[in-house]
Amino acid sequence: MDNGDWGHRLTHPVTLNVGGHLYTTSVSTLQRYPDSMLGAMFRGDFPTTRDAQGNYFIDRDGTLFRYILNFLRTSELTLPVDFMEMDLLRKEADFYQIEPLIQCLNDPKPLYPLDTFEQVVELSSTRKLSKYSNPVAVIITQLTITTKVHSLLEGISNSFTKWNKHMMDTRDCQVSFTFGPCDHHQEVSLRVHLMDYITKQGFTIRNTRVHHMSERANENTVEHHWTFCRLAYKVED
Repeated sequence: MDNGDWGHRLTHPVTLNVGGHLYTTSVSTLQRYPDSMLGAMFRGDFPTTRDAQGNYFIDRDGTLFRYILNFLRTSELTLPVDFMEMDLLRKEADFYQIEPLIQCLNDPKPLYPLDTFEQVVELSSTRKLSKYSNPVAVIITQLTITTKVHSLLEGISNSFTKWNKHMMDTRDCQVSFTFGPCDHHQEVSLRVHLMDYITKQGFTIRNTRVHHMSERANENTVEHHWTFCRLAYKVED
């Protein structure tokens, strides 16, 4: 299996039937902790069962699996204020053998210390296509991130020749740049580079939005927008 096939498999969605509740996620999320039961299951080291529709079947509490899956996605435990099933959730964490979650559930400290806040990254792009020309895209991308992105921009700019960027050093790092004309594959490549970089910084996609509109009779515009979030500790100035 080449790297492309392996990467596709890791990001390919899979559906789990947990006690009658269906959940869709990626193999990479389920393998977040390789030593866990789910890590072994989707590595091929653990026997799997399928339901009649072909979904992976796990005979456990389907409602509580919501919190298990969200922990795999974010490495953070988020529970409702009035959550009353802590003992049951500990049993589920023990069944799935997710050690960081087990430690988190056994830790008497508050789940969210008062000195934490949420960092947000917003990434948006606009693609304009004319019906009377080749499918050439001009991308205008704005990136707001709370960490420095100089090395990221340098790495991506090496891949695109027609490139200019403007950076404003504010409290949050804001970057906007335009490149083009380019083809669809170049657009996707840039987007993958940016989203991969943001994800590797520990951010998780919270919201995605796609908006289609027609500015003129011969031109269509597609807007994409992603919001990434993560918890962080406050740092005194």
